[in-house]
Amino acid sequence: MDKGKIFRDLHASIFVMPNPWDVGTTKLLASFGFQALATTSAGFAFSRGLPDGAVTFDAMIHHCREVTAATTLPVSADLEKGKGDSATSAAETIFAAEAAGLAGCSIEDHTGEPDKPIYDFSHAVERVAAAAEAARALKVDFVFTARAENFLWGKTDIDDTIKRLQAFEKAGADVLYAPGIGDIETVQTICSSVSKPVNVMARPGFTIADLALAGVKRISLGPWLTNFAFGMLETAAREIQQDGTFGFTRAAMPFSKLQALFARTSD
Repeated sequence: MDKGKIFRDLHASIFVMPNPWDVGTTKLLASFGFQALATTSAGFAFSRGLPDGAVTFDAMIHHCREVTAATTLPVSADLEKGKGDSATSAAETIFAAEAAGLAGCSIEDHTGEPDKPIYDFSHAVERVAAAAEAARALKVDFVFTARAENFLWGKTDIDDTIKRLQAFEKAGADVLYAPGIGDIETVQTICSSVSKPVNVMARPGFTIADLALAGVKRISLGPWLTNFAFGMLETAAREIQQDGTFGFTRAAMPFSKLQALFARTSD
């Protein structure tokens, strides 16, 4: 089974790709009928008690191996800027991702440096080109997503973002992604400016139907599910401490349901 080919074919029409943060949530989300999954760098970091960006590349790849081993679905990985800053390291990121059993991955143009958060245009394009060439060199299909991070790091420049996405497309990226876009009109502008599939992160106010009309092919959730789970823990803790009650237990997933799921999917 060529998971990369299966994953690529999903981009022919719009689909939602949720982001588990560990083996348990991978199995749970897979059981709900989703067609593909993706890791979340922030969600995984939070699950380890770390801030986003603090997980090492080796630890992230190990996490990817665990996730891909836990499901038969195609999995794409959020690998942040990859193994390093150079174009060579971007290519090495693709090889490591494929070896971990992934059907695809994304690489950002975010440097990780607060003083200069976005790579220079030419260097960002070189990194994408090297990653795309590495993906094409694999013996299996592999879907490479190139991310333009301007809007997440205070540079709300749509012209520069589109320029980068168009250059990433020309350099060989399979999917294009500019996280942080907050309105449908801008999403539509991006989709109409490129010919490759566009990924959009879900946010309040977006609907699958509206994003489909805008031209989006893939919707990911980023850390939203992780943040929601942590939010529910906070709500439960406040109820216990402030009200002295345990009403939150009524909304909990039944023990028997989780027990049956993990008994069925365990090795």
